[in-house]
Amino acid sequence: MGFSKKTREEVYKKYDGHCAYCGKKIEIKEMQVDHMYPKAYGESYARIVGKVELESIENYMPSCRSCNHYKRALSFEGFRKQMLTLHERIEKIYIVKVAIDFGILKLNKFDGKFYFEKM
Repeated sequence: MGFSKKTREEVYKKYDGHCAYCGKKIEIKEMQVDHMYPKAYGESYARIVGKVELESIENYMPSCRSCNHYKRALSFEGFRKQMLTLHERIEKIYIVKVAIDFGILKLNKFDGKFYFEKM
């Protein structure tokens, strides 16, 4: 589904041009509109959990490409769970272990709060 220019502008302004998840500044032309409560879960899920309509400005989140692709069809709570263990999964990659040992890379644990929750 495409979004009107007006809707895209409203979504973009929700967090002053930042990705709702990671907080990175994004240009409106690069912004992807994410559904906080995914359409795949259905209207009843959105109403129970979020008390929002799936196709409403309340459910639309400005997202950078990386966050939108990584979140996929997860709820934002499912995305949070995935992000809370990301550092552990990355740490298992051999080249990352080498980079940590040499002090080139330091992994930080996700604090559990998305940008939109800190605002």
